[in-house]
This record gives sequence, C-alpha cells and structure tokens, in this order.
Amino acid sequence: MSRLTNRTVFITGGSRGIGRAIALACAREGANVVIAAKSDTPHPKLPGTIHSVAEEVREAGGQALPLVLDVRDDAMVKARIDEAAEHFGGLDMLVNNAGAIRLQGVEKLKPSRYDLMHQVNARAVFTCSQAALPWLKQSEQAHILSLSPPLNLAPKWFAQYGPYTTTKYAMTMLTLGMAEEFRSHGIAVNALWPKTLIATAAIEFEVGGPQMMAQGRKPEIMADAALSILCRGDHSLTGQALIDEDLLRQDGITDFEHYRYGDGSKPLLPDLFLD
Repeated sequence: MSRLTNRTVFITGGSRGIGRAIALACAREGANVVIAAKSDTPHPKLPGTIHSVAEEVREAGGQALPLVLDVRDDAMVKARIDEAAEHFGGLDMLVNNAGAIRLQGVEKLKPSRYDLMHQVNARAVFTCSQAALPWLKQSEQAHILSLSPPLNLAPKWFAQYGPYTTTKYAMTMLTLGMAEEFRSHGIAVNALWPKTLIATAAIEFEVGGPQMMAQGRKPEIMADAALSILCRGDHSLTGQALIDEDLLRQDGITDFEHYRYGDGSKPLLPDLFLD
C-alpha cells in the first residue's frame, strides 16, 4: 500500500509551481488530492489550471478534486474545505501553498499590494487552518504544512522588502502557535522553505526573470520534502521551520543534481531569509 492511500490532502495554490509538484508527489503515494486555486481557465502566460493538474493527479495514481478557491474569501474557504472533506469522507492534511509576492519597501509599495500579500500569505494560513480544524481533529495523520521561512531577524531581510517579509514571517509565527495549540488534538503543524531559489512563475515574472530561474532548483525538491513530512505517521515532528535540502539529507538523500532547473553552469542562489 502506498504511504498516503485513503488520505486526503488539500493544497491551496495547487495549479502551478510548488503546489502542483506537491499535488503530483502526493498522488504518486495514492492520496486523494484537492487542487484548490483561482485558475479555473487557462492563463495567457502561465501554464496549468486546477483541471489540468487534476488530470495529472489521476494519471499519477491519485484521486483528484479540482476546486475554485480564492483564499481571501472566508466563506468560500470554509465551503470548499467542507466540500472536499465530504467528497472524500474526511480531511487529513492542509498545505498552505498559495502566496503573493512583491519585493518593494514601504516607500514604493501600494497599500493594496500589501493587503493582497497579507491576505494571501498570513491571513489565509489562519482562515484555512481554522476551517480545516474540525476535520483534522478526526484524522489519525493530521498535518498542517505552510510554505514559509525560518524566523531570521537580520535587518537585511527587512531593509528592502519589509512588507513581504512580515507577511511570510507571520505565516511561520502562526505555525509555531498552532503547533502548540493543536498538539493535544494530535495535529502536527510545520513550515517548509527551500534552501535555494525555486524556479517558479513568481521568480520569472515578479523577482528576477528567466536568468535567475537558471540559478534555481525545480519545485520537485520542495514536493519531496513536503512528502517526507506528510507521510510521517507520528506527530513528533511539529512546530518546526524546516528547510527542504536539510530535511532530505536527514532522510539519507545526498545527490541533489537532478533537482537543478538549469544546466549547472551557474551557481545556485540561496533563497530569501537564509544566511
């Protein structure tokens, strides 16, 4: 039996990038995968919709449920999580992957963009986790996993893009709090962050373009690390801000070259918030 057979995983922002990679990794382990994102129809620049990923999930061996979700809408969040749990007969894992980024400081950033980052990053961890909690309490393998960094208070991580930093750190602080709050319910709560830049649309269109992507790794390294966390049957691993490569090394993996996005001619770039 595969490690996630009969387990249901709800992934926000699951139609592209890291979310899609996690969905497919879980599918290969036999999971029921809920792909929840706004991308109901094809985007002119970005590949993938909830429906195309659902088909990939089925081809990989999992059951799929594509759901249109805007994580800023509280009522929709609760309705979609309840719908998913009722469809599959429960909910075991929530992956808070949806994210928004704009690397600007306070002087230049529009308040509306800060609101967006706060709502999609920090606030969505709160609302999605709260909505999932009644179902997670009923699971024997309950996990909440948020894609957010370790708390590094070095001033350089605030100097140029403090607004984004505060929304990502808030995700991790909520993670630490929920790990203790939900411990008595047997729910593990962790954060996961990449050691190096990950080649995604956010990097291509918001940060550094195709040239920077060539210095990153494929989303599959984050998916494999997420799978390592989600497949653990006990709840001893909780309240941690984990790094993908470090976690995989603990699992005995030593060769990471196949995760490279580029041809290896350029050095890998460390991700934000890591010294």
